[in-house]
Amino acid sequence: MRIGLISDTHIPESRKELWPQVLDAFRDVDLILHAGDLHELRVVNELNEIAPIYVARGNGDDGSGGRPALPDDERLREAWSLELEGLVVGMTHVVPVPEMPPHLTLARSIERHFPERKPDVIIYGDTHVESIDTVDGVLCVNPGSPTFPHNLEMQLGTIGFLQIEDGQANASVWQLTEAGIDPFDWSKWRR
Repeated sequence: MRIGLISDTHIPESRKELWPQVLDAFRDVDLILHAGDLHELRVVNELNEIAPIYVARGNGDDGSGGRPALPDDERLREAWSLELEGLVVGMTHVVPVPEMPPHLTLARSIERHFPERKPDVIIYGDTHVESIDTVDGVLCVNPGSPTFPHNLEMQLGTIGFLQIEDGQANASVWQLTEAGIDPFDWSKWRR
């Protein structure tokens, strides 16, 4: 199973439409997970034409910063817990990675958002900074932002993919380019 990962699109604040490279890159995915701060349901509708989509409501989707709150939609929730190919994949907008103990920890976030079962994978957004980490045995993936990477001005940013095969999950982050997408160059990113 191949899953497209996206977050923090901020349409139309960032730009009027999603970059066409995003739509092209997601053409062969089985599912799309959007980790919040989309700001307009038309983004969900556009991506849903490519593959089924689940969206975590971000703080900007609930009216912060004077934005209008998104209306209720069955594809939007504060958090999702999905059983996919034998793994539990959780998604919510904000996850404390890196952790800031004692209060901002992954364990507390799991307790709040996924009390039924600890996810094997958590997809999140909010920071606009791409990240793939394993914390307490949970693969935590932030695809960054395709439009406001690292909270900088509008430019080509990042998206991600989650590949699930034989009960194993592998994540990758990709840089949008004028020509399409390229593997993200982690050496340029300093933690």
